[in-house]
Amino acid sequence: MTTAKTAWTAEERQREIVRVARATGSVDVTTLAAELGVAKETVRRDLRVLEDHGLLRRTHGGAYPVESAGFETTLAFRATSHVPEKRRIAAAAADLLGDAETVFVDEGFTPQLIAEALPRDRTLTVVTASLPVAGALTEAENTTVLLLGGRVRSGTLATVDHWTTKMLAGFVIDLAFIGANGISRDHGLTTPDPAVSEVKSQAIRSARRTVFAGVHTKFGAVSFCRFAEVGALEAIVTSTLLPATEAHRYSLLGPQVIRV
Repeated sequence: MTTAKTAWTAEERQREIVRVARATGSVDVTTLAAELGVAKETVRRDLRVLEDHGLLRRTHGGAYPVESAGFETTLAFRATSHVPEKRRIAAAAADLLGDAETVFVDEGFTPQLIAEALPRDRTLTVVTASLPVAGALTEAENTTVLLLGGRVRSGTLATVDHWTTKMLAGFVIDLAFIGANGISRDHGLTTPDPAVSEVKSQAIRSARRTVFAGVHTKFGAVSFCRFAEVGALEAIVTSTLLPATEAHRYSLLGPQVIRV
């Protein structure tokens, strides 16, 4: 945080709040008020404006940044946030494998945890665009890993572009484990980068079944590129931090909603 100025304009204050939220992962009303030299109610008003503009999502006592076309968290950052929740979700998602023999595992930290939770005592073929997912499965004796070629995105260590989607289009996959930067009833599943969106869309088209796994903070968030409707999902796996009433609203759109 920069040192407090005597006369922040509302625009300067809000720009600084977004900068800090993106740098640290979240902001706190009390801390912001002290750093910016303004009343807590002024900060709350700023947070409401920023939420209306789709830049932040408010929480009790603060806010966190929404991923957008101009901002996306790295895989390294995702590996430090909500980790116990993500591990519970990943284990529950892996339990939905059923009789699938071919599986797509998406990029991202939660899908990586799903890959690690897949059974090792049966024959599986895993298709992925994620280098970390491929690496996590290389020593699994009964698992064949097909890594999709393409341009590697540095923040997520996953491949994208036409090479990736063309290879993926050649498969018929039993089950796809999909992640997203946001999921909402109105706008479906979204992600900031159009190239990533194309890979996710193709994975869903190639798969007989699709499961979305994500933490509670994904719900209601909307990013830049829509790649699927909620109704395209067989199941949604999240945690009990998503209220049961909200989970029910998503289930009315088609998928089974599992809270763990």
